Amino acid sequence: MQEALRRCVVSWFSGATGVTNAARLSGGASQETWSFDIVHPGGNIGAILRRAPPGYGAAPSRAAGLDAEAILMQRAYDAGVPSPCVLHVLRPQDELGTGFIMARVEGETIPRKILRDAQFAEARPKLARQIGSILAAIHGIDVEQLPDLRRMTATKEIDELERDYRGFDWPRPVFELALRWLRERDPGPSQQVTLVHGDFRHGNLIVGPDGVRAVLDWELAHTGDPMEDLGWVCVNSWRFGEIDKPVGGFGTREQLFAGYEEAGRRVDPDRVKFWEVMGTLRWGVMCCGMMQRFRIGPEHSIERAMIGRRSSETEIDLLRLLAPRGK
Repeated sequence: MQEALRRCVVSWFSGATGVTNAARLSGGASQETWSFDIVHPGGNIGAILRRAPPGYGAAPSRAAGLDAEAILMQRAYDAGVPSPCVLHVLRPQDELGTGFIMARVEGETIPRKILRDAQFAEARPKLARQIGSILAAIHGIDVEQLPDLRRMTATKEIDELERDYRGFDWPRPVFELALRWLRERDPGPSQQVTLVHGDFRHGNLIVGPDGVRAVLDWELAHTGDPMEDLGWVCVNSWRFGEIDKPVGGFGTREQLFAGYEEAGRRVDPDRVKFWEVMGTLRWGVMCCGMMQRFRIGPEHSIERAMIGRRSSETEIDLLRLLAPRGK
């Protein structure tokens, strides 16, 4: 891989003489991620390769695709969103498959460390408000400058979730309750149609002692209701035990909303609640999908089984949302 990266980099990076320290990183359910340094007389430059694994088939129907992802990240970077700068989109002659190379951003993505380590103590109280302003910036990107993306509505999302859930042939009464709740409260198409990141949460944010340094993984980006991103980041699964701090385990909804509105955009709390329920069900269905793949797939990954068991956690989360105690 290091030799393949060297041939690629020297062909387009002026003055580059090679690469060093190539290493595959853990994480990423569908894409490969490699870290390496570009050797340059002016000083080595940290870089990341994100690509489809060799032999990888068509992208999942929800995925924007790596070419679109590269464009989105660059549009975000140009708009002032903390996002890695895209250095190069892979070409056939690079012989590295489909993907792109971006500048490496130093920081932490592991939620346990972000929520507990002392080096992030000063950043934590600021993060909810900060990500509110970041989401506002993402939603403010001109949709006319975007690549061709899926257009999603609440109704389409409910239909897709129900189709996937029914396909498992694995009845779960709480999921049935959530589907009925969502259909009864479907708010209809949003008056605002913006870029939606689609997976804005812990694990896809690089955080340093100063706060959020980069937003990663635009694979599920689409156009639709901007409140979807605000609801998704509040899903209990991304709080990692800090359940009384609904925004990522580090802040309140009020702080998130304040950061969003200070950046000039309007919050609809009722729609955010709707999308939080939708997001909780969506994660539960995704967990069931992982368990299904563990059961019937040729690769019986323990990681898939571990994620699959978390579907029961989402059932508890849904009951807390739909039938809170005292009501």
